[in-house]
Amino acid sequence: MKLAFSEHVSDYANYVFPYAVWAFPEPGETPAQLFDAGFLPSGRRLDRFYLCRQIRVDLRQFHPSSENRRILRKGAGIAATLVPRADFAWTPARREFCARYAERRWGAGVMSAARLDALLTSPIVSHLMVFTESGTGTETGLATLYLEDQALAFYSYAFYEPALLSRNLGMFMMTTAVVEFARRGCRHLYLGTCYAPNALYKTQFAGVEFFNGFRWSACLDELKHLLQRDRPGAPAHLLESADYAARFPAHAPDQLPAITRFRLPLA
Repeated sequence: MKLAFSEHVSDYANYVFPYAVWAFPEPGETPAQLFDAGFLPSGRRLDRFYLCRQIRVDLRQFHPSSENRRILRKGAGIAATLVPRADFAWTPARREFCARYAERRWGAGVMSAARLDALLTSPIVSHLMVFTESGTGTETGLATLYLEDQALAFYSYAFYEPALLSRNLGMFMMTTAVVEFARRGCRHLYLGTCYAPNALYKTQFAGVEFFNGFRWSACLDELKHLLQRDRPGAPAHLLESADYAARFPAHAPDQLPAITRFRLPLA
């Protein structure tokens, strides 16, 4: 992959000069390799990716917890079907269902009908997981997915019936996906970013890990520490933080050359 670094607002007083890191796949590379390196798709075409703090589940380490089983029981009677995008009928009723959920969840205009149309016809959606009430056949939710052989499943957008919030339908859908892709022998299920405490629901699975900027970490105390640091005016960037080095000595600056995922040949 090739990299580009997009400059952001500097903090000269603290000697912090941030960049957003973009990655571009080269011939012969697959999206799964960029996901594994800590990048998520920056657009719908899988031609540009961005480095971020993201969550994935190592499905080889997953086993359902009592909380996972509780969530699955709350969704009893709801069946999930994995459908290739080519076989999925993007009907006006489904379009309206997703648009109605998107407006309620993210606000008016954030996920327009045109954006939904573009999403459902883009390379980033290879499959959909459709959820239906077993007794009536009524669709209650759907999730968009990108699958790449056994290497990965990327669970990106979920849309569901708000009337079923009391049954934790959103969490049920995600938990069902974790269980199903573990059953299928998939190595990793990617669940998106984690930059706020309210995203910690994604960590409710054995085998969960997050990308900390230089490696995948299974330490949830480290993730919570990073969330606490996410405030304007932090006095130093993470790897210059004495507090971080003291709490997580395995990630201290003198340890990084041996553990970082990244190596760039200098021409």
